[in-house]
Amino acid sequence: MTCPAHLIRTGGDRIGLFVLDGLGGLPHPDHGKTELEAATTPNLDELAGRSSLGRVQLLPPGLTPGSGPGHLSLFGIDPLQLEFGRGLLEALGSDYALEPGQIAARGNFCTVDGNGLVQDRRAGRPSDAECRRLCARVMEEVSVDGVTIELIPGKQHRFTWIITAQDLGAKVNDNDPQVSGKGALPFRGQDPVSETTAAIATEWLEKAKQCLGEEEVANSALLRGFSTKPHVPGFAERFHLHAAALAVYPMYRGVARLVGMQPRDAGAGLEDQVAAVKSAIAEDYDFIFVHHKDPDTAGHSGDFAAKVVAIEAFDRALPGFLESGLDVIAITGDHSTPAVMKEHSWHPVPLLVHSKRALPNLESTFGERACLHGDIGTIRGPELMPLLLAHADRLDKFGA
Repeated sequence: MTCPAHLIRTGGDRIGLFVLDGLGGLPHPDHGKTELEAATTPNLDELAGRSSLGRVQLLPPGLTPGSGPGHLSLFGIDPLQLEFGRGLLEALGSDYALEPGQIAARGNFCTVDGNGLVQDRRAGRPSDAECRRLCARVMEEVSVDGVTIELIPGKQHRFTWIITAQDLGAKVNDNDPQVSGKGALPFRGQDPVSETTAAIATEWLEKAKQCLGEEEVANSALLRGFSTKPHVPGFAERFHLHAAALAVYPMYRGVARLVGMQPRDAGAGLEDQVAAVKSAIAEDYDFIFVHHKDPDTAGHSGDFAAKVVAIEAFDRALPGFLESGLDVIAITGDHSTPAVMKEHSWHPVPLLVHSKRALPNLESTFGERACLHGDIGTIRGPELMPLLLAHADRLDKFGA
């Protein structure tokens, strides 16, 4: 454990953790600035001038974090010591209490050509309504003997695939090739019970493709992150915090629920989240996690300008968050998604921590290179929570 339990106090200031998904970037070849450095962010820059700056290394150097491990790291857990698939987080984020004997996987509706090669891994990002329709059709028309199969629709192309049967294992590979122009991978199990799961997934997918064969929106599916539910001590137990999560997308509500936060209605975006923060404070939550997805979406698309716009949108919403009554403000990312790479990367993410106990820095901007010279330095992800507890006056002195 990064922070000895006996040092944690039961009272103190309120903490807000704002995670801009995929925040970290790399310089654009035309002008040499990252997305964060290129964005017009007067509110972030003003706050940076009276805050502590640094960087967060979510996983050991060189290892690229997925969204689940990246958030767990920020929440004070070493992701390398807790293995599970993304399917669990999707299920929990959809308010589905995964039980022993059940397996969950993250699903993408996709499009494939006549040769079975994946043409669009996200099926053109259909509307939520279309996703619900597709899920309903597949559930009605596709079955596997002896298995209960449920599809929970998510945002756009995403859904959660849940099976209930005897003797199932979660050690099954993703079938997502991660790039267009390649065929989906065959499901393989690493042990006998996981081979059972792989066989069910294979049969279901073949039948689902037949069901979707004439659909214009999507004609196949990709499954990844097969998982069961592990036991994870909650925020109340570990940090004596009454924690709320404000995330629009189910996966991020799921990882928050896994660590003992209470997911609350976050509305449709930043404006709604400002109101939701104020509501959570009124209900005596003393730790509030706010998730902003758009920078990551743009990064994956390789759209540098769109990622800049997503960062600027958060900057415009920032005054509302600052006026809500939080005492400690932390702004960072769960990983880097440079638009020039179109994927997550291993680079540390910028970090800003503001409180009455922060040491104002000499930088007047919030960006990768400004944070590189900040007083916090580069810390490991699980070290962030003790730092925030200290800023909130929630830690006792260690030793005599």
